[in-house]
Amino acid sequence: MAGSILRTLFAPAIRQSLRQPLARPALPATLRPMPQTAFLPVLRPFSATPTQNATLMQVLRGCRKGKKARHAVSPALAEKHSPFQKGVCLKVGVVRPKKPNSGERKTARVRLSSGKVVTAYIPGEGHNIQQHSVVLVRGGRSQDCPGVRYHLVRGALDLGGVNGRTTSRSKYGAKKPKKATVT
Repeated sequence: MAGSILRTLFAPAIRQSLRQPLARPALPATLRPMPQTAFLPVLRPFSATPTQNATLMQVLRGCRKGKKARHAVSPALAEKHSPFQKGVCLKVGVVRPKKPNSGERKTARVRLSSGKVVTAYIPGEGHNIQQHSVVLVRGGRSQDCPGVRYHLVRGALDLGGVNGRTTSRSKYGAKKPKKATVT
């Protein structure tokens, strides 16, 4: 940490000294060494936000800490870098939502193809899944259900779409309703 800060402090002086040509006595062509490239310090990548250098006391005290990495919202999918994963439903149940809300949110325990077992929210009204159903799991937590970090995809594999849905049909796997024909 202190080395990188001191390097940034003295980097302009190093660059300035490298710009000046070195005075060397001329050697015969047979004794000349191979041309060497001058050592250039590693320049930092461009950033729109300026980096603020630490004071000497902060360096000596060692109180500058780097930011912690952000954790993934859906860790089981983030490990494989996949937007969806197939899984087998182990158990279907309900979860009571957090404080201001009330009701019963439908959830399912799913064993993913990677072997992890997760709790996933079943969106929409009504569902047809039961134990041993094959479902497709996507990321995205259910905000008022604690511990639920995944959603099931409606209209994919064994989980059917929502019946009678006319708005936001693509989210719920509902087909476009047939127009009534007048005879």
